[in-house]
Amino acid sequence: MPMSAYAPNTSDRQAALARARGYPYPIPDRSYHWREGRTHEFHSSVTEGRTPVLAVGSNQSPEQITRKFGHVDGAEIPVQRCTLEGYDVVYSAHIAGYGSVPAMLQAAPGTTVTLFVNWLDEAQLTAMHETELRHGNYHYGRLDNIDLALEGGETLTSVHGYISRRGHIRHAEDGVALAMVSAENRRRPARNTAQMLAHVHERMASGHDLDAFILHLIEDGDFRRSVITELSTDSVAFASRYEIIEG
Repeated sequence: MPMSAYAPNTSDRQAALARARGYPYPIPDRSYHWREGRTHEFHSSVTEGRTPVLAVGSNQSPEQITRKFGHVDGAEIPVQRCTLEGYDVVYSAHIAGYGSVPAMLQAAPGTTVTLFVNWLDEAQLTAMHETELRHGNYHYGRLDNIDLALEGGETLTSVHGYISRRGHIRHAEDGVALAMVSAENRRRPARNTAQMLAHVHERMASGHDLDAFILHLIEDGDFRRSVITELSTDSVAFASRYEIIEG
């Protein structure tokens, strides 16, 4: 399997590798208000009129929100910490265009996972759909009959979110949880994204250089899609009922 060159500048190569391995990027330990690339104190009053969209991977991180919305003058998004009973976050059976193994929500009886809700206005929801739905990896839908406790005391029984169409990567007959996402009573093994990329590399291209493999995933869309196809052959579908709204 030939590995093509990527980013001849060494600093570009290292930045690309760091982004791939760094997913889901630093996640705060409290609710925050994102505004034009900076975080501010969260106030629940600013969520009025916005759609609550569950963030399970990098959309929890101010760094990723800045990538997606930092070019929009005056953009601001309330991001509220929460806990969700009966679920965990695992690695989806696909590869992002920037080389990471992304996250997906998955049923996990007895586990309580700590996540965030992005409160999005109509224009922001449209923009978020463009980043999440265009490659066919997720549905946008609504989870009902859930127990989601928002930081500050309020609870939600329904929430919108992006549900993986690929299912989760099967490893040792189960999924692998994201180590950077906190959970109580987690029963699945947890790994960081660098470790998960090494697992995918071993499955797909053992014997080739790992860095070259990751850069090839980023550079070559056909190769990336072939890896996704392989990962999907024994993946495990999302195990809870939800209503598909789009995608």
